[in-house]
Amino acid sequence: MASFVFCCCRNGAFGPGHVQLKDLPAVKLDTSFMGNDVVIVKNGHRICGTGAALANAPIAQNKAYYEIKIQCTGKWGVGLATRRCNLNKLPLGCDTDSWVVRQDGCMFHNSEEKGKLPDIPQEGDILGLTYDHIELNFFLNGSPMSSPFNGIKGTVYPVFYVDEGAVLDVQFDKFYHSPPDGFDPIMIEQSLL
Repeated sequence: MASFVFCCCRNGAFGPGHVQLKDLPAVKLDTSFMGNDVVIVKNGHRICGTGAALANAPIAQNKAYYEIKIQCTGKWGVGLATRRCNLNKLPLGCDTDSWVVRQDGCMFHNSEEKGKLPDIPQEGDILGLTYDHIELNFFLNGSPMSSPFNGIKGTVYPVFYVDEGAVLDVQFDKFYHSPPDGFDPIMIEQSLL
């Protein structure tokens, strides 16, 4: 196991043994786990084209929050998925590896409608998502939708899909709406060896 020594002189200069800390990696859309016809732009924060993409980090913490802004309507979905999910087969929610809410507010998993949001998201709306390893909940423009997904299993990642001209902007920090109490941005696990 490596040891690191951090020291700083009184004048702010760093002395012997100083190790430069790197910027923490940011959560964004993962170009290694996306559909063949997906286009990811805006430094990994906008998805367009056709297909789905996962975030580059699973939700490992107890309570996580993230958002999308619907830039252009079309067919889209957002939720959670495992890395086994087929990111080219749309719409998501038709297998055992994805749990999504679609553009019409319907919530799907394993080809079954599991519920419906009371209000349908429109172009320009902000859809917030919370996940606490028990429930996936949705917030429309900061208001709770009280229509949770339950029974999500395995290591899951935020997932987003677009089709027919839909464009989604993804926010993993610097949110439009404050996360509910106890929920934080998704964190990338770090380990020092």
